[in-house]
Parts: sequence; C-alpha cells; structure tokens
Amino acid sequence: MTLDGVVIALGSDHAGYPLKELVAAKLDEEGAVLLDFGTFSDESTDYPLYCQPAAEAVATGAAAFAVVFGGSGQGEQIVANKVKGVRAALCYNELSARLARQHNDANVLALGARLLGTDLALSIVNAFFGAEFEGGRHQRRIEQIRQVEEGASFAAGQEA
Repeated sequence: MTLDGVVIALGSDHAGYPLKELVAAKLDEEGAVLLDFGTFSDESTDYPLYCQPAAEAVATGAAAFAVVFGGSGQGEQIVANKVKGVRAALCYNELSARLARQHNDANVLALGARLLGTDLALSIVNAFFGAEFEGGRHQRRIEQIRQVEEGASFAAGQEA
C-alpha cells in the first residue's frame, strides 16, 4: 500500500482516539497527507463533532477519503453517511473493507476501536486503501445512491 500525497481526513471520539493515533502513524508512514479533525485526547466527547467535519472534507473534495473512529464505529458511520456524497462503511474484517471499496466505492472507513484489535484494525486499513472501485455493474448502484440523495424514491424492484 502506498498513499503518496493522498489526502485522508480523520475524526474520532474519545473511545476511538488511541486507534486514530495508531492508524494516523501508519497512514503517515505510507505517505498520506492527513487532515486530523480530532479529538486529541481520551477525554469524553461527542463523535458528531469530529466525524462530520472529516466526512465533509471528503464531500467537498478537500480529502479523497476519511477514516472515522469510535467505540463501535456505528454512530460514526451514521454521522458520516448523513453528509451528501459520502459512502461510509463500517468494516470489521479485511473482506468487508475490500468489498466496501470494490463494490460500493466507499470513501469513508469507520472503525470500532473497542471491537477490533490493533493488528486487525491495521489490516482493515490496508485492505480498504489497497482496493479500488471495480465500476461496471456496481457503477449503476452508485448512481442510484446518488439519486436517493437527491430525493428519488424507488418502488420495490424498479430500475433507475
């Protein structure tokens, strides 16, 4: 995995802070340019305050990707997915991370620090950033996601 010059935003709450620091060091080592929106300690705080700006950095093009961290990663993923243009994936193993990129063109990775060991978390990061969107049949689905963001409503089985 080489990330020379790739801009990656980071955001975490207190539970995710130690893992954020570990992943940040790994991404920095791989050449990524990091935009760290915090938090910067393990003092209790609220994840939307940090995950929303990280996701917005992706949506505005200031960052190519983001990684958001929390205790479970669930809330962090939910907040990130509220930002238009973001496709955040909560990943719990290498396969889920690889498929998030290959099939869903995920641009935000959510990690649950209380649920993952550090070795597994780093393997997930490697899998996510080592995979590329496959396009093809998956592109149609990404377009449908964009349409939902724009207010489209599909009837069951309706093709876009």
